[in-house]
Amino acid sequence: MSMHTEELGRLLAVIGDEDTCVGFLLGGIGEVDEDRETNFMVVERDTTSDQIEECFKKFLRRPDIGIILINQVYADMIRPTVDAHHLAMPTVLEIPSKQRAYDVSRDSILKRAQSVISPPKRHY
Repeated sequence: MSMHTEELGRLLAVIGDEDTCVGFLLGGIGEVDEDRETNFMVVERDTTSDQIEECFKKFLRRPDIGIILINQVYADMIRPTVDAHHLAMPTVLEIPSKQRAYDVSRDSILKRAQSVISPPKRHY
């Protein structure tokens, strides 16, 4: 973790297609630490779900990561792992991609939020 990161807080991490990662990198989120570890993963056609899951778990373990953005299509590939993460930090947010439209019913954060704010059903 660089001194800049320590002073300003935690990083945003991205697991996404090339367009998603390039967009966020142009927005300034990219960082390479002293060990040459990046805070992003570009998923390509030959990227396996095991590689995506390994990167996701690595980002979960990193103390300098505060938010993980992942394209929903890739979150679906590792759905059990994404759904098993219940800690507030790092927060995992699923975002749309060019491959597939965003599906609210699949988003693990929204599912949890709906279960918290939905009032219990009353039986009369």
